[in-house]
Amino acid sequence: MRIRLLPLATAAFCLPLFALAPAADARAGMGSSMGSRGSRTYAPPPRTSVTPSWTRPMDRSMTPRTPSYSSPAPESGFNRPAPMFGNSARPPFAMRHPFLTGLAGGFLGAGLFGMLSGHGFFSGFSGAGGGGGSFFGFIIQVLVVAFIINLIIKFWRKRSANNGSSSNTAGGSSFFGAAGGASPFSSQPQQAPSQEVTLTPDDYSAFQQLLVNIQAAWSAQDMMSLQRMATPEMVSYFNNQLSELTSRGARNIVSDVQFLRGDLSEAWREGTITYATVALQYSAIDVTTDSMGNVLDGSKTERQTITELWTFLRADGRGNWILSAIQQAG
Repeated sequence: MRIRLLPLATAAFCLPLFALAPAADARAGMGSSMGSRGSRTYAPPPRTSVTPSWTRPMDRSMTPRTPSYSSPAPESGFNRPAPMFGNSARPPFAMRHPFLTGLAGGFLGAGLFGMLSGHGFFSGFSGAGGGGGSFFGFIIQVLVVAFIINLIIKFWRKRSANNGSSSNTAGGSSFFGAAGGASPFSSQPQQAPSQEVTLTPDDYSAFQQLLVNIQAAWSAQDMMSLQRMATPEMVSYFNNQLSELTSRGARNIVSDVQFLRGDLSEAWREGTITYATVALQYSAIDVTTDSMGNVLDGSKTERQTITELWTFLRADGRGNWILSAIQQAG
């Protein structure tokens, strides 16, 4: 009995240690997708020869999602009355043209009264056929009334169409706001206008150097250096991840980073900001140790191969690329 309970007791004793162990992906970013890519933050980057499969969407980003025009309106918690006209937003003809409806009703009412009393518009026929002639006269009245109403409706529609076309010509297209500006409450998602750009060999060299330097600053927990090489958003994520490791009494070191290959996914400009998303494949020694130097995860001798998509940005005229997002490749 004691022999059987010994493995269970050992497992129960070691369970808290496994719970405190850091995740296997402990490099900069800790294997998550985070950051911002401008208006393309939530759009999947185009596939490359280095990343032919899917890319994990953003796990964390300070860029708000822009709702699509097809998204349902949020519930307010109040009971909403049923639509007055069913599923159609257009009211019926009787409510849109009360004058025509009243006119038609007057004609029909007069015809019915004439048929019943024998003194309608065509009561002269009643002398020849009695009640049958009165009914025949009512039918003719209905046809005449229908013809008149049809003419009036055509005239009304033609007039409304002319008024609508003139108002559109005076106010401009309805798809654009005043002076061509888009309303912030537009039903369709608004994205900043962007244009594709061409990168130079110096840009690719800068991306490779940033990969090495950021991993070195991460390993040294050098927040000052990270602030010069990444956006404030990415620096805040790095700071939270390093603080989490420190609270566990652990430290991650990524050393001997060797760039293997890379490929451009997309590069574009939004306003004064230029973005570039590149697929990077590199190898490194990725090891996590405790305060005494004991290995908690990874290896001090075996190299790991990592494939990620990094997005860099720079302001026009500055010339310095900085990291703005990291995404994991499938």
